[in-house]
Amino acid sequence: MLKKEKLVGAIVYYDGAHNDARMNLAIAMTAARMGATITNHTEVKELIKKKDENGKLVVRGALVKDRYTGKEFTVLAKCVINATGPCTDNIRLMDDPQKTKICQPSAGIHIVLPDYYSPAAMGLLDPSTSDGRVIFFLPWQKSTIAGTTDSACEVTEHPAPTEDDIQFILKEIKNYLSPDIAVRRGDVLAAWSGIRPLVKNPNSNNTESLARNHVIEVSDTNLVTIAGGKWTTYRAMAKDAVDAAVKSCQLEPKNDSLTDGLLLEGAAGWTPNMFIRLVQDFGLDSEVAQNLANTYGDKAVEVARIANLTGRRWPVVGVRIMEEFPYIEAEVTYACREYARSAVDVIGRRLRLGFLNVQAAEEALPRIVDIMAEELKWNKAKKEEELKKTKTFLCNEMGLSCHVSLLKVPLNFSKPEIEKYRKRFQLLDQSKKGFITAIDVRNYLESIGETIQEDQLREMLQEVDCNKNGKIELDEFLQLMCAVKTGAMANVRLETALRMGERKATKSLPFNGGL
Repeated sequence: MLKKEKLVGAIVYYDGAHNDARMNLAIAMTAARMGATITNHTEVKELIKKKDENGKLVVRGALVKDRYTGKEFTVLAKCVINATGPCTDNIRLMDDPQKTKICQPSAGIHIVLPDYYSPAAMGLLDPSTSDGRVIFFLPWQKSTIAGTTDSACEVTEHPAPTEDDIQFILKEIKNYLSPDIAVRRGDVLAAWSGIRPLVKNPNSNNTESLARNHVIEVSDTNLVTIAGGKWTTYRAMAKDAVDAAVKSCQLEPKNDSLTDGLLLEGAAGWTPNMFIRLVQDFGLDSEVAQNLANTYGDKAVEVARIANLTGRRWPVVGVRIMEEFPYIEAEVTYACREYARSAVDVIGRRLRLGFLNVQAAEEALPRIVDIMAEELKWNKAKKEEELKKTKTFLCNEMGLSCHVSLLKVPLNFSKPEIEKYRKRFQLLDQSKKGFITAIDVRNYLESIGETIQEDQLREMLQEVDCNKNGKIELDEFLQLMCAVKTGAMANVRLETALRMGERKATKSLPFNGGL
């Protein structure tokens, strides 16, 4: 796959990969199992301070707000630990507005490409790109994830990728891959930006240098801050933070740290062959069973128990949300029982659909909202609100708006090409209305001997409907054809159907020549 020119050699090293969203939830669920009270969608409004027995003013809790109900309430504690990632300085400044900021937020831009962009068990990382940033493309969740890291940014709750970010990554990837592999903008399935909380060590003499590991800071009011670090050291980070809390707030724990050897929720009964039991005991598809076992561990059995009958001979249970992904409807129900309260929670923080394929996520969204509505007793207004909020999330944070913008590329056709595409449009618009609807597409497909289900038909039209008005005007159609021609879009179902029809029409022409 790699270019042979100038290729000298490489170093092979081994690293781990995980489903970070599920890992985060497993940690929270484990804490709950061991007695912690946990909340989500909760915002810290201010810190509560009281005088201790020596008259010293110390942090003793926080005023917090439930973002769903708007209700505010106080949480009192013997010690408060600030472990808020990119928002570290927000909490530190609540404690002391004169504090010097220590967090330097850094944006990491990522795009998801089809699996053929990388081998199944091998990736590539280059620490020296054209502008000095690191670039990598790695196998992830049966796709390929590519990205850069460490671009200074502002803290925001809604980090978003830009088209420039996407184009930079694609340009860099082209430098590595063989010329016979076309790196196309249309291959980008999703794009997002995450914020990494790089920190300066406030306890170091050189306060400008960034800490490679995590740092612990205890303020004059006993606010314990832990910042920096990474997933691979999260247990050491937690232990150090709790040890600092015990020492600074004179806590009296009943035991030493229990983190060494502590199994997270779902780990106790998991084995590499657990998916086979799910297939045999419940009649799940093998791919679905593997995804459940690898995602939920021994809790996969609980998901399987609530899976719906498919109505087919095989698999017996496990109705997929989207046929090309191993996620089933029962996972949405189960997510609601594991604190999911919004469709964004499910599509981005439980299933990885939003991160893997933003168009597929948009198509699956109505069904996901319907399932959540049944479980959480949503009314029609709430369902519409969730649909709107989640579409905004997909557009702004998962790259859907970048995808839509590709349909607005300048037309670059010759006169014969314009005439060719006008004739394609007229094949669909038989009544000469000036636009195409789902009915027109269905009639055309039936005329060439193809049948399609109603939901698939809607999805085919939605994929290319720029202004979401349920119809495609001629100018939209021409822009679509231009995007396909330039590689800005790929594997567009409507365009594929038209080409299929043209091929069938060509084959059916009478042969008037001779030998």
